[in-house]
Amino acid sequence: MKRFAILFGCLALLASPALATSEFSKQWKNKYLSGDDVDADFVKKARKQGCYICHVNKEDKKKVRNEYGKAIHEFLKAEDFPKDWVKENPEEAQKLIYAGFEKAGEKKSKDGKTFAAKIKNGEIPATDSGKE
Repeated sequence: MKRFAILFGCLALLASPALATSEFSKQWKNKYLSGDDVDADFVKKARKQGCYICHVNKEDKKKVRNEYGKAIHEFLKAEDFPKDWVKENPEEAQKLIYAGFEKAGEKKSKDGKTFAAKIKNGEIPATDSGKE
């Protein structure tokens, strides 16, 4: 049992967490779900969606993104935000991530509205998240 615990500890240290994507999620929530002027209903809907703001329910999150996730992925790549760099440059990372969100927001959803307009109107940006 002791060896198993040591082995597990070593593996945990070697495993690289998906910090960039969790950083994207953290920053998205910070930008769109916080502040005094945020609609409480939108916050509730977005939190219910969770990862499916960008991903598709019951699909591989590492491979499958919904339409909004694809738009964000055009402008933000996890490999451009190494864990150590984000930790050392949090303000710059936030600035770049927010810029990516803004650019993605200009893209149009399948329903013809821009993602930014949908978010501003309290709508979930993607039409194809598979989660209601």
